[in-house]
Amino acid sequence: MQKENSLRFVLIFARIALATAFLSAVVDRFGLWGKIGDLGVSWGSMDYFYRHVAKLTPWAPAPLIPVLAWLVNVLEAVLGLFLLFGIQLRMTAWLSAILLLIFAISMAAFQSLKLALNFSVLTCAACAYLVYLTCTTETPQGTRQTP
Repeated sequence: MQKENSLRFVLIFARIALATAFLSAVVDRFGLWGKIGDLGVSWGSMDYFYRHVAKLTPWAPAPLIPVLAWLVNVLEAVLGLFLLFGIQLRMTAWLSAILLLIFAISMAAFQSLKLALNFSVLTCAACAYLVYLTCTTETPQGTRQTP
């Protein structure tokens, strides 16, 4: 019973951590944490985020950059809310892990591995995959259970 409660706590903690990471990034791009140059602000506006997306996708033509930036923004907002409220948790966790791995690979390939490590993208991807695996535990009756 204590192990099961601990697992539930860790799952909830992991979901909240991932959700807040996604949602914090989204609100940063709208300037809600402040403007670029303020302490802790990575983007401060969608214009600065477009520049970041362009660095991570040098293969993309310039007119596609805003589309990719908004796609990422919407995906992160939806994934963050779904993780927070436990909606389609297994699929949400899997998509979160995939998205984060894409970010990590792009950061490592087109900027530096250190950037991916500094932003803990691999850690977040592993956390998302852990949530995914936890959501597929088998019960003695053989049915799937989400702790």
